[in-house]
Amino acid sequence: MRVKNSIINITAGIGNQLVMTLLSFVSRTVFINSLGIEYLGVNGLFTNILAMLTLAEAGIGTSIMYSLYKPIAENDHVQINKLMRLYRSAYLVIALVVTVLGLSLLPFLDEIVKNTDIPHLYLIYLIFLLNTVTPYLFSYKNSFLNVNQKSYIVTVAYSASSILSTSLKIGILYFTANYILFLIIDSILTIVTSVYLTMTANRKYPYLRQKAAGKLDAGTKGGIIKNVKAIVIQNIGSYLVLGTENILISTFVSVAAVGLYSNYKMLIDIARTFINQVFSNLYHSVGNLVSSESEEKIYSVYKVMLLLSFWLYSLLAILLYLLIEPFIGLWIGGKFLMTGGVLLVLLLLFYERGMRNPISTVKTTAGIFHEDRFVPLAQAVLGLGVSIFLVRQIGIEGVFIGSLFGALAMPFWTTPYLVYKKVFHLPVADYYLKFVTYSLIGISAFFAAYYTSGFIHAGNFPQLIVKGIVAFATVNLIYFAVFHRREEFKYLQGITKVMFGKVTLKFKPHLKNGG
Repeated sequence: MRVKNSIINITAGIGNQLVMTLLSFVSRTVFINSLGIEYLGVNGLFTNILAMLTLAEAGIGTSIMYSLYKPIAENDHVQINKLMRLYRSAYLVIALVVTVLGLSLLPFLDEIVKNTDIPHLYLIYLIFLLNTVTPYLFSYKNSFLNVNQKSYIVTVAYSASSILSTSLKIGILYFTANYILFLIIDSILTIVTSVYLTMTANRKYPYLRQKAAGKLDAGTKGGIIKNVKAIVIQNIGSYLVLGTENILISTFVSVAAVGLYSNYKMLIDIARTFINQVFSNLYHSVGNLVSSESEEKIYSVYKVMLLLSFWLYSLLAILLYLLIEPFIGLWIGGKFLMTGGVLLVLLLLFYERGMRNPISTVKTTAGIFHEDRFVPLAQAVLGLGVSIFLVRQIGIEGVFIGSLFGALAMPFWTTPYLVYKKVFHLPVADYYLKFVTYSLIGISAFFAAYYTSGFIHAGNFPQLIVKGIVAFATVNLIYFAVFHRREEFKYLQGITKVMFGKVTLKFKPHLKNGG
């Protein structure tokens, strides 16, 4: 059942991502042509600022979701309703806190957003704040669907909403170039989608509408509070590492530079989101696995996730390095390219974070929050210190070198150590041996792809596609030759056959009727 649910969720997620990727390119092109690079920079900057405010939520959702795995597995409706009542109350408080914090930043907006003549800046910020707060009023029911491995329902709902929203926004920009109306569309459709998902959760799980009887036991509540404290500290550190990049660029370089970076970030995030459709849907499967299976079984599934993570992240990092700048040049012009080694550092960050995903997933779903609660803060201090120093010396790439330094200095060592010690009960040297081995294979594949695709000049989109196909084939042939005898590869091959088998069975009746 875990494999079946994961396959359904992954298929729905990837299908949604394909549609949204196409629409995002159209939307970004119309956005740049209609409003310009400064609006793009403000869009990214306000998103970063409000991500900082949502640290009020940090840890509560994750901790309560972790606490739900066991009662859901045991079909304990009474305990589920007690936890969901706590979840709802917590999120109402969070919505209020985020609103107050968001409004408190209004007097300082001119200091944060510099060198811009964009009108109605305060109104734009307030709409961003509304779009940030609204989901908290409903998201606890969406999360329940995810924990029950029904995330494909959430994906389909948000897909339909996103497709409609993006289509309407493209029309608004093309015909009116009205940025405020562009933002209001998000507010309306977010509310409609959230209400729909709440009704769906209530219909599929009628016991959620029952009033929770009694209070949570002291042990469960104490465990949640302990985890929340740890995750809050972790998420504050994580935000300072990952969420301040646009603020640093805006402060030390310019808002226009944020706009340039946002195009690179969008393309890298598209690649990351494709992979996340696989791993985010496996996340809850691993949560159920950790709560009910032996450490040998967990370790064997982890090794499969590590191989899959390496294959996908290294493949896409190589393709992005070879294709992203020719693509931007053909898409919106050479003036939107960034100089220096920015792309290389961004892709090293992409690869390092991706390779850490499997071990981080096991750590989180095993409930290891408290032990390394201060690691992200230490990472933030190191990373931000290096970023601020280097951005003054070498410019925008200094921001990302600092982020990479912080990651390699702290979680790269602490996360594997805790998981190997507390979950796998194996020597942590196994992790680093695998990491180095995989990375050397990836570097070899990069040089092979660089050489084979280098014969193709990407002067237009068809040539760029051919270049990408050659690089894609080169990397995959090397990986297949290296890994095809491994048990992890055979496991992935089996899942792939199941997926294609289900798709074939669905289409067979139509093929017969057509023939």
